[in-house]
Amino acid sequence: MPPFDREGALKKAEKALRMGRIGEAIEEYLRVVQAQPRDWNSANALGDLYVRAGQLDQGIAQYVKIADHLAAEGFFPKAAALYKKILKLKPHEEYALLRSGEIAARQGLLADAKQALQAVVELRRSRGDRKGAAEISIRIGTLDPDDLEARLGAARAAIDAGDQATAINEFREVGIKLDRLGRPTEALASFQQAFDLDPTDVAVRSRLLAGYLNARDFTRARAVARGAAELRQVAAGLEAAGAADAALDILADIARLEPDDFEARAHLAQAYAARGDLDKARSFLSARTAGSNPVLWLTLADIELRAGRLAEGRAAVVQALTLDPGQRAEAVAMACRVAESAPDAAYQCVDAVADAAVEARDYPAAAAALHEFVTRVRSHLVALMRLVEICVDGGLEATMYEAQAQLADAYLDVGRGLEARIISEDLVAREPWNRANIERFRRALEMLGEADPDAIIAERLSGESPFLATDKLDLNEGVMLDAAPSGAAEAEKPASFVRSGRKAADKPPARAVPATDAGEAPATAAPPVMAPPARSLDQVFRQFRDEADRESQEEAAGEQMQLALTYEEMGMIDDAVQALEAAALSPRRRFEAASRLGRLLLGRGEVLKAVEWFERAAEAPAPDVEAGRGLLYELADCLETVGEPARALAVFVELEADAGGYRDVAGRIERLSKVQAKG
Repeated sequence: MPPFDREGALKKAEKALRMGRIGEAIEEYLRVVQAQPRDWNSANALGDLYVRAGQLDQGIAQYVKIADHLAAEGFFPKAAALYKKILKLKPHEEYALLRSGEIAARQGLLADAKQALQAVVELRRSRGDRKGAAEISIRIGTLDPDDLEARLGAARAAIDAGDQATAINEFREVGIKLDRLGRPTEALASFQQAFDLDPTDVAVRSRLLAGYLNARDFTRARAVARGAAELRQVAAGLEAAGAADAALDILADIARLEPDDFEARAHLAQAYAARGDLDKARSFLSARTAGSNPVLWLTLADIELRAGRLAEGRAAVVQALTLDPGQRAEAVAMACRVAESAPDAAYQCVDAVADAAVEARDYPAAAAALHEFVTRVRSHLVALMRLVEICVDGGLEATMYEAQAQLADAYLDVGRGLEARIISEDLVAREPWNRANIERFRRALEMLGEADPDAIIAERLSGESPFLATDKLDLNEGVMLDAAPSGAAEAEKPASFVRSGRKAADKPPARAVPATDAGEAPATAAPPVMAPPARSLDQVFRQFRDEADRESQEEAAGEQMQLALTYEEMGMIDDAVQALEAAALSPRRRFEAASRLGRLLLGRGEVLKAVEWFERAAEAPAPDVEAGRGLLYELADCLETVGEPARALAVFVELEADAGGYRDVAGRIERLSKVQAKG
């Protein structure tokens, strides 16, 4: 077969065109293109002929074939020119628009690419092809990595197209870029959209959590937080922002997620207890949670007592004190708080404190605890009886008499006249001049139905009918009892004897009565003793007061000193100050009490009051030389502190004269003398 004559065919086509026979020309060009498919010039001419002949689709097909080939070969400008040629002929040719956009993108002509592709989007939308339009929108959005708005549009389009992976990737990457550009609010919005599509993306969640916490948007931070560690971050942020209640709610979520997180549960329990929400507090606090923490045990005790679970509450107090005896003061303070609404529950706490103190043989501490309670709950019979019992066992007479008086009043208030009479009679026996005790005695007698209470009182005070609390007659005198340990006889005396305020040594010696052989009394009897003339109550009062004042004051001062030391140890400084003031009334206790009180006040920054009490101590005899000198030094130092250099100098001079070379006295005298000279 002879070779194809290309030149001859092209000449025939040219002749046909010159004669206006366009159909014959098309046939000749078809023969050339079919014989030589890579003859793109002939193919292009064929396309032009189709267009001139009105056969637009055939012409465009020729142009597309050529343009695709050129693009594949990398001749992008020539391919682009052909696609533009097509679009001039048919502006809505979708394929040409797509290819034009792609080639423009390859050439870096992003604006041209977006324009062409956007035209495709509009075409597809116009015919209802939503998914197809979304696919092209994705391509537009991904053309330029720095066009963040377009990329966000691409992500949203990907959602419409069901391409979740692309959407997540675009939202995440755009969020990172926005964050780097310092646009945190927009970055969070982008990350949130990625998180909504894939909540398992740990990296995105971490970025969201940090961003919301920095923005103090705790609601959204809580929504994305997972696990105890992230929840703690949210709780810490809320706490720092002053939203304590919301922080507690987060901690409650942590406790539910991790039941063994006892630290969180303990914090919750204490916080809810402080707010008075005992039901919530109890739901997080248990013996296991409290563990070896005495503070938590006291919190548990507070909850149980307020809830009416008295046995459990007392047991918790005991456990707290077992772990740390130093919690006594806090336990007493807790009992006082509980007493405002539940006195009987509070007593369980304070009684446990008293038991612990008694077990340690610290009777003043036990008495102090109960005293704090009955000061607030004045008519609590059980507490008052317990206080009296401890005072008897510990030899705290002054406190005991005060408690007895309060107990007698409580009995009177509830109509128990017999008990009130026994106690008030005991009190009158010790302090018959005390009109308050006489009045208690009278009220008790009236309650018992006595017709003439005043006659009974006068009879008791006259000595004709002795009080039960006095020891007028020793019925065991001269009787040899079974051997008993040393001191047992005194210990076995009834409490009423001890509380009478009179000692066995105070009694007059018994008169010796000689016996006959037959053991009978001698015939000559002793002369009858005449009864003393009747005296008024005031005369009796004066006599008893003179006999007992000195001893009772010293006993009371000693007890107040013991109580002051206990109060100070328990951190109850105001009570310690009051007790020391009372103890300082005794001349024998004044130096110790006043000097200690001065130091307490100095520690609280009350320097002027400290000076006053140091001066009172200086007026009393010191127990030894060193103690006296130390006190003068403290006094002078305080005087200088409050701006009285002249008085301070006088005390230092006195101290130097008495003990030359004492501490830095000489130097301070020199300095104060210069100050005085300048003044």
